[in-house]
Amino acid sequence: MVVKKRKTSTVRPARPRNKRVAFEDQTVGDVLSTRVQAARLDTKGDDLAALFVKGPGPVMIVDKSKHLLGVVSEQDLLLSLDEGQQWSALSAKEIMSENPYSVPPETNLSTFVHVLTESDLISVPVVNAENRLVGIVTRRDVVRAALRRGAGRQARGRA
Repeated sequence: MVVKKRKTSTVRPARPRNKRVAFEDQTVGDVLSTRVQAARLDTKGDDLAALFVKGPGPVMIVDKSKHLLGVVSEQDLLLSLDEGQQWSALSAKEIMSENPYSVPPETNLSTFVHVLTESDLISVPVVNAENRLVGIVTRRDVVRAALRRGAGRQARGRA
């Protein structure tokens, strides 16, 4: 006896549509990038500079469990050059800025905009409750989110 397989319907279940979320209701977690350059404390300075050139933004310094320990930014690299130091002789621990400002993914974008406008920060690491690196958010990410949601048009209309 031959048993034929019954054809199943090819109709896909309805997917929930992405609801448009107002800019003010978005969080850092909605716009962060998980593409982050990361290195360890013992990474040599010339390797950090090469990573920096390849990727978006600063190099995050993490331990084996991805706990954020520091950040190596353009400023950190330039300061070491200004001090006459050779990158090949330095480790991330010697170049990095320790205890960097970071935010949790739940941070409201409106609050984050205020942080960016009141600081010289261009990008900020995003960490979870255990201080583990989950991503990075930049000024550009925020501007992109505002454009998608028309936040700039609303602000102009109020003037």
